[in-house]
Amino acid sequence: MKDKRILYVSSEVIPYLPETEISSMSFEAPRMVNSKGGQIRIFMPRYGNINERRHQLHEVIRLSGMNLVINDLDMPLIIKVASIPKERMQVYFIDNEDYFKRKATLTDEEGNLFSDNDERAIFFAKGVIETVKKLNWSPDIIHVHGWLASLLPLYLRNYYGNEPLFNQSKIVTSVYDHGYKGTLDKNMMSKIKFDGIEDETIANLAKPTYSNLMKIAIDNSDAIIVGSEEIPEDLTKHLKAIDQPVLAYKRPDEFADAYEDFYSNVVLA
Repeated sequence: MKDKRILYVSSEVIPYLPETEISSMSFEAPRMVNSKGGQIRIFMPRYGNINERRHQLHEVIRLSGMNLVINDLDMPLIIKVASIPKERMQVYFIDNEDYFKRKATLTDEEGNLFSDNDERAIFFAKGVIETVKKLNWSPDIIHVHGWLASLLPLYLRNYYGNEPLFNQSKIVTSVYDHGYKGTLDKNMMSKIKFDGIEDETIANLAKPTYSNLMKIAIDNSDAIIVGSEEIPEDLTKHLKAIDQPVLAYKRPDEFADAYEDFYSNVVLA
């Protein structure tokens, strides 16, 4: 992994949010690459329940200031950064007052999904890509974790398809058993179509369930990692039907060698 550049894009990362399979692997995988001489960047949303003072987040003025168009509305992009103590790893936070100021992550106090989670996912995907462009940092691999990050493969392949910075980048998506019940906003498909992404590419989002969202991420990725011991049955079937290489689930105590081999000898082969 020496000198390889890997961009990690996740809906959650420890220590900024509680430990889950997603937040843990979004920390452990980059730490592994970092320890082996690779270069990493980590991106996540700046949810309002992240304590900025405790974690020493600060705004990066040179990266902030642009507007992203989401469903015909201009939404300001704010970039913040923090360092994970003792790990020499920086985390970039995608922020916006309307989408991420609320003191919660993805649901309200009663466990209901926020009605604008679809727009938050679009904003996050675009925000990450635009920020990496400003950094002028061309990743060898982009590894996506969590459903709020799952639109990044779609946008990178279809909206930013001619962006030279990502011409050689390979996309890996991890699929977990951490989804949501019900659907996101029923107009999600039309909001993505506003960006000129064609109907057949996002046909599954006529009903934006967790599995349908992940199928679109899978279909626009170069390789897949199964991140949970069990995942929804329809996603298991989908993975059996695709041509992309799939790495089976690895326990936390055995993932490091398997991920390094998968990155080096399958994804980048």
